Formats: sequence, structure tokens, C-alpha cells
Amino acid sequence: MMELPGGELCSGVLPNHIGGVWGRINDFKSLLKYDLPRLQFQLAFIYILTESFHKLFRLVHLPRIAAEIMAGILLGPTVLGNINKSLENSIFPPEGEVFLATLSRLGYIFFMFLIGVKMEPSLVKTSGRRAWVMAVITVVLPLALALIVSGYLDTILPLYRRPTVRTVIQVQTMSPFPVVALLLMDLEIVNTELGRLALTSALISDLSSTTLSTFTSFTRLGFISSTAQSKFSFFMMMQALSFTAILFVSIVFVVRPFLFKWIIKSTPEGKPVKGFYITMIAALVLLSATLSDSIGLPYHFGPFILGLCVPVGPPLGSTLVEKLDSVTSGLLAPIMATYCGLIIDLTQYADLRFQGLIFNICFGSAFVKSLVTVIAALVTQVPIKDAFALSVILNAQGIVQMASYLNNNLNMTIDRETLASTTVSVLVTSIIITIVIRFLHDFSKTYTGYQKRNLMHSTLNSELRILACVHRHDEALAAIKLLEVSNPTRESPIAAYALNLVELLGRASPLIINHSLGQKGSSSSSRTQPMIDTFTYFETQNRGLVSVQVFTAFSLPKYMHEDICSLAFDKMVSLIILPFHRKWNYQGQMILDSSMFRSINRFVLEMAPCSVGILVDRRKLRHTSPVDSAFYRVSVIFLGGDDDREALAYIKRMAYSSAVQVTVVQLLSIDDKQSENKWETILDSESLRDIKHLISTRDNIVLQQETVNDGSDTTSLIQEMQDSFDLIIVGRRHKDFRALQGLAQWSELPELGVLGDLLSSPDISKPVSVLVVQQQLVQLH
Repeated sequence: MMELPGGELCSGVLPNHIGGVWGRINDFKSLLKYDLPRLQFQLAFIYILTESFHKLFRLVHLPRIAAEIMAGILLGPTVLGNINKSLENSIFPPEGEVFLATLSRLGYIFFMFLIGVKMEPSLVKTSGRRAWVMAVITVVLPLALALIVSGYLDTILPLYRRPTVRTVIQVQTMSPFPVVALLLMDLEIVNTELGRLALTSALISDLSSTTLSTFTSFTRLGFISSTAQSKFSFFMMMQALSFTAILFVSIVFVVRPFLFKWIIKSTPEGKPVKGFYITMIAALVLLSATLSDSIGLPYHFGPFILGLCVPVGPPLGSTLVEKLDSVTSGLLAPIMATYCGLIIDLTQYADLRFQGLIFNICFGSAFVKSLVTVIAALVTQVPIKDAFALSVILNAQGIVQMASYLNNNLNMTIDRETLASTTVSVLVTSIIITIVIRFLHDFSKTYTGYQKRNLMHSTLNSELRILACVHRHDEALAAIKLLEVSNPTRESPIAAYALNLVELLGRASPLIINHSLGQKGSSSSSRTQPMIDTFTYFETQNRGLVSVQVFTAFSLPKYMHEDICSLAFDKMVSLIILPFHRKWNYQGQMILDSSMFRSINRFVLEMAPCSVGILVDRRKLRHTSPVDSAFYRVSVIFLGGDDDREALAYIKRMAYSSAVQVTVVQLLSIDDKQSENKWETILDSESLRDIKHLISTRDNIVLQQETVNDGSDTTSLIQEMQDSFDLIIVGRRHKDFRALQGLAQWSELPELGVLGDLLSSPDISKPVSVLVVQQQLVQLH
């Protein structure tokens, strides 16, 4: 490259790619002179190093962005440039920066579009007072303090440094929704009470910040024009405002109601959106970014608004996420942080004093924002430990801040030294925040209760609260039948909470909808309404005996157990009913074996704040009519222990219904040793004494004692029982009983226990419905 008179630059032109096996490639460095091979090597190095760091950092629970920044620093002038400057210039020459910069901005455009698609704007309207107070205070107070500090610094800093300081302060006051959402997902607390409050606060804060930054852009444009003594300063600002209004109105009132809804209407239910429509929307994303940049707005403004206007969930929102998310979030967007690390040099600082000020602003802003958030949280009665955790979460920094700093560097608002300082700030902050949150919040004890919430401690003259979880309509029918035979009365009514679990598609924030309050989800499918109607009809038919609240939870499968436990904890239920992960048709053939639902059940068993029952529905419970005049036959198999006593307590409640015939089958073994825990033996005896007393007063309950010597005798007994009962209730956990000898090693489903696994086995000749009960796990220390 050489400079010609007049300041023009002239460079020799090399082909973008090599000539294949016939090209003249003398060595590795000559290969890197071609644009395309060099870009391919750059991306390969970036991805390999980033993934290597990420695998390493995951061992100590550090965020992905830390790996991306570290990879950039290692490949840039800070490390590689100091080791071998010639190699660094060959792989990452200055003239090749434009390609990585373009890819990073392209990735960020689609990243912000997908963030808009995944957002649920309706959460802003339905957010409670607490979230609004948190969001407003964490935006307004830090911004007011920032203006005061910025005004003071303007009096002592040179003119050319003032825009840098204002930019850094503005970025530091942000609480970007995508950054907070990614952090909560990494920490696996997105569905907790703390996670939902943080997400909602960040959503309101982010939308407010976007509005304020847009207004600031126009104000700055008018200020620049007026200081340049332009006659058209007011005209330029009004022109920019007009174009922005046209862009906004076109997206919200033209593209959304006509294009997006037309695409949805033209897509048959259950069918994927056509590829042509996805390509057309991708073109609109790029067009909106071009228009935003031309107007003077941040280039991601248009794509973000366009994403917000896409109806969330299937078919369109989920399809866009499915088609674009892997390439965008996995390949293009991570280049942004790595590119920032590539172009900075942490060994070259010309103005250490000013960069020290930048560091003070970054960490001082974080401190002030944390203090304001803690105060706001305490005012809204958030527990003090969660208040501190929330203040740390809302200080999260990630790709949004990196993109803001990089964009300002490309616009020459901040220089490379300041970009280096802010990149280090993002790196350090992201690491510290992850560590501090794990220290502040013990996630394994989120739902562990100190209060006893189980059937044994629920009196027969008080309300019984049950949470029934369903994925399908037939599971709703089975749960309703179980509620019917649980003997709801006016003296002891049942408060039933029905939770319909729906896999989260096409949005970032999980959502729980309370249909009893009239809430509607924009992503609810046609299969959701029949379940709602079924539970509503059940409540209508049992008015005064049963109260029902129906919820729908949109969540990722790996977080569904948190939705279940959180709702059970909030509603103080005594029993959670979970559907079994296997389903059979009326001919007895298995039609579903879901590992996802099985995983959910296992997690709930470990974390539940109350007792849990897994309902294995084997055809005979699929009736919605009230209990018939004929007896509904229920049996419990009793060996002893916490879970068997819980099962006994449940069947004792059923026995007070004259329409239910109850049989308690106690398994005895002559050679069984006395329990080493004498207290357990006493509790078992007391539970059986209550049953015997009930037998003396009612004629619909009997105690049947059976002597068995080993597991084969127990299996034979169960084979005889299958056709005699509509439902068999068993405890999940048992100690070493002779009656179970030889059965444990054949058990395939530990979440059902030995007896539950045996009763739900496909080898059973005459299937019977089973309820496997686990008593509440109470935290003692």
C-alpha cells in the first residue's frame, strides 16, 4: 500500500482466495495474504480457543463471555503480539480488521433481533408493583447521579475527553435484558422468584433505557449541529425524529399486523413456517438495521423493534429462533467480544491517569447501582440476602455492553485505550458477579422447607391443598379423578392448583399465567384450552367442595421442576401430583416414553417443599364423571416407613367417602428383624392403630395382613391384587424388608421405588393405576 499525491491510497490487489492446488503458495505467511483463507484461519483460531477456554472456565462456573474476551486477548497484540509480532500481523493484520468487524456487527444485528423475538412485552403490563419500583429506581437514580458526576467531570476534563466519560457512564447505568437472561440461565435460577423479579426488572429497565438512549441520540445530534453553527440544526433533528417515527410506525403498524400475522394465518397449525418467509424476514432485519444507521440511531435499534413485533411462540417466533439462533448465538455474536480483545493492547497505555478515572467510573457506577438496587429491594420487602443477590444480577455485564463500547470506538467517541479499559471492566465484572451470586444464593435449598407440609400433618377438618401437574389432556382427566376420590367436603375442602406445563418456544423469559385471573398467554396453543375447560368444569360441578386455580407455565424443560416447586412453595400445598412419563393406549400398548418428563419428576422428588405423588394412569382413571354409586376400589400396600405412613394418611382421608372401598394390605415377614430405629416402629404402630380405629367405625375399610417370605411371594400377591382394585397406593422408599428381597436389582425406575416399579411394569398382565407417594423431605439443619 502506498500514498499518492492528494492523500489517496493505492494498494495492490490480491485475489480473495488462492488458486487451489495450482496456486503458488510458498509458505504459511504467503497463504495468509489472501483475504478468504486468512478469514477462515482467523475464525478457526477464534472458535477453537474460545471453546477451549469455555470448557476450562465451566469447571469453575465462569461465564462464556469471559472465555471469548480471553481468547481475543490471547490472539491479539497483548499476548501474541508481544511473543511474535510478525506472526500476529500475518494472522490478524490491521487491514483485515474490517472483515471481523463486519461479521461481529452482522451477528449483533441478528442477536438483537432474536432478543426482541424472545422478549415478552406483555410482561411490562402484567408486572407487579415490586418489579416496576425496582426498574424505575434502578434506572432513574443511577442516571440522575450519572448526570451530576458527568457535569462535574466536564468542568475538570479537556473537551475531547468529555464524550468518552459520558459514554462510559451511560453504558454503566444499563441493565440489559439479554445479559441478565443469559446470566440467570447459566446459573439455572431463571424460574426462581429471584430470577423472575430480576428478569422483569431488567425488561422494564432495558425498554426504558432504549427510549432514553434514542432521545439522547437526537439531543446530541441537535447539539452537534448547533455548535457547528449550522442553520439547519433544528431541521436536522426534526428530520431524524420524523424518519424514526416513520420507521417505528412502519414496523409496528404495518409489518406486524399485516406481514407477520398474514404469515401465521397462512401457516397450517402444526406445520413449519415456509423457508421463503424466514428469508424475507431476515432481509427485513438487515433493511431495518441499514435504515436505523442512516437515520443516526444505533444500528441495532430497528432489528430490536422488529423482533419485539414478532408474535412470540409458535409458529413464527419459535421457528425464527430455531432457524437463526444456533448460527447467531453460537457463531456470529460471540465474535463481538473476541474482536474487542483482539484489537486492544493492554501493555500500551499512554494516559494512565485518565484510564484510572475510567476504571473508577466503571466500578464506582457498579457500587452506586448495587446500593440503589438494595435500597429499592428492601423498600419492596425483598429478603435482605435476595436483595444483595438482585443488586449483583442487575449489574451483570456482557455482549450488550461490549457492543456499545465497540460501536462508540468505531464512531471515534472512545479511543482504543478506553476500549481496552472497558473490556477489562466487563471481563472482571462478569467473573466477580458469577462468583458472588453463587456465594449469596444457595440454589439447592431454594424450596426446602422447615414447615411440615404433608398429608400426615393435614387435619381432616381443614383445607387440603394439592398441586396437579399435567402435560396432556388425559393427564388432566386422571388428576381430576384422583381429586374426586380424595373426599372433598365442606368441612375439609380441597384447594386444587392445576399447572399445565408447556415447553418454552421462541422466547427468552419463562412465564406463568394464572388463568383464574383472566390472564391469557400470547403463546397458548389450542391444546391448552381443553385442559383449562376441564378443570373449570370440575370446579363448577363441585362448587363449595373444591376450589380450582389453573396455571400455565411456559418454560424450558430443564427448568420446569423449578416452576413446579416454586408454585407449590408459594401456595403452601401438601401434595404435588406428577404424571408418569410413560403412556399406554386402550389396547395396553405403550405410546409414549418421555425421558424429559422422567427427568422433571426426578428433580421434583429431590427439591419439592412438600409430599410428592407420581400417578401412573392405566386407563381406569380416565373418567370425568363424579364417583359412581358403586365403590371405587383403592388399596394401599403397607410395609413401614415415612412414605408408607404418608400413603396411609392419604387413604385414610379417602375412607371417609362412602363411595370408596379401601383395603389396607400389610405385608408381614416372620424373619423380619425389629427396626433399629424404635421411633420408626412406634410411628408405624400409631398409624396402623388409627386405621384399626377407623375400621371399627366404618364398613368401607378393611385391614388385610399377608405373610410373605421374599420378593417372589410379594410379586405373586400383587398379581392377585391387580384385578381387584382401581388404584393401588404405595410408598416410594423402603428399607431392607424381606418382602422386597430380590426385587431391587430388577427395578428399572428408582423414582417409583421397588413396589411402584413392579406395579407399573409392562410385564403386568392386568394393569392397574398406581400412585407412588414420597413424604416431604424436611430440612433439619
